Amino acid sequence: MSTCDMPMPALSDIIKAKKNLEKIVKRTDLERSKSFSNMVNAQVYLKLENLQSTGSFKIRGAYNHISRLSPEDKERGVLCASAGNHAQGVAYAATKLGVKSTIFMPEFAPPIKVIATRSYGANVILKGDSFNDAYEAAMEYLDESGAVFVHPYNHPDIISGAGTIGLEIFEQLDDIDMVFVPIGGGGLISGIAIALKSMNPNIKIIGVEAEGAHSMRVSLDNGVLTPFVSGNTIADGIAVKAPGNLNFEIVKKYVDDVVVVNDNEIAQACYRLLQRAKNLSEPSGAASLAAILNKKVDVVNKNVVAVISGGNINTSILEQIIEKGVIGEGLRARIAVLIPDQAGMLSKIISILEKLRASIHDIEHERSITNVPVGHVQVTITFNLQDTSQLFTLGEELKAKGLPYKILK
Repeated sequence: MSTCDMPMPALSDIIKAKKNLEKIVKRTDLERSKSFSNMVNAQVYLKLENLQSTGSFKIRGAYNHISRLSPEDKERGVLCASAGNHAQGVAYAATKLGVKSTIFMPEFAPPIKVIATRSYGANVILKGDSFNDAYEAAMEYLDESGAVFVHPYNHPDIISGAGTIGLEIFEQLDDIDMVFVPIGGGGLISGIAIALKSMNPNIKIIGVEAEGAHSMRVSLDNGVLTPFVSGNTIADGIAVKAPGNLNFEIVKKYVDDVVVVNDNEIAQACYRLLQRAKNLSEPSGAASLAAILNKKVDVVNKNVVAVISGGNINTSILEQIIEKGVIGEGLRARIAVLIPDQAGMLSKIISILEKLRASIHDIEHERSITNVPVGHVQVTITFNLQDTSQLFTLGEELKAKGLPYKILK
């Protein structure tokens, strides 16, 4: 049976999935955040699927689907294509069930996700520059191998597994006004929407997509499934060319709105989760919180839940997010100062920073660029501040010493 012919899951299917997953997945916490609540004048709760086994919600759907395969299908082994989280979920679930798994991942997939997938027992094959390249390679392998393809989002068993998150949220919070859910292909929001709307139709379900890949929003606007990827996004886990047809029908029926957030908003949400909630999220997982903090929907005086769908972040992206976050808060700054290329000149700048109790993070020297006169050097210093007023004081001190400077963003 193709996904085109498969019926939408019902609440009863999600309840069965919950029973199926009882000894496999964690019942992740739903935590109220005082900081985020104060920022938007609402009660903000975080559903922490980034703390789930394998680091994301994907294990729920993967295990539910693979466990329901016939003995003959299990013997053939399973296959999937994924940028990372679905790969880990399938690998983990298959190994738990004694099933062989082969995973196709794009060559750009974060190393941490590739290593983790292999550690769960899968045969990982890296192919192509995008998820779609990996998917096409997996389809070619499917014909050769006879393995069972485990779709990342467009299958009733995958959707039902994801829907168990909705059951947990309903059990954990008495009065729910809105639930914000990241959207890639649409499997996660499909399951959560069916579960929550079936139990309380008044709960608003809000989908959140990355600006660089908001195919669900475009499809809803056009009234038909429409592939859409406008550019790169740091939210690789939800960078999907087009939603699943089954997911699209479910979203049309159950989801109240789909909003879009940009990479800066996502990065800021990741940083704030780390700093304020002491919680590590990957960009796709923080998209839901980004929508709340940037007021894409009016949440004032509401009880709102942000599903933090995963925590498997690329370390290089994490470093950039932290760097930009600290600078954005005014607690780290970068200045470029043009000084004569003479002994003792750098120490003058350092002495000012020491007087201000600003700790130096990094120093770079540049003599070869065209805007640096012969006999001079441009020194770029990154430093941490005690408070934002110190940057003004530093500027005044540099002016007094006759040293031209520029504050870098």
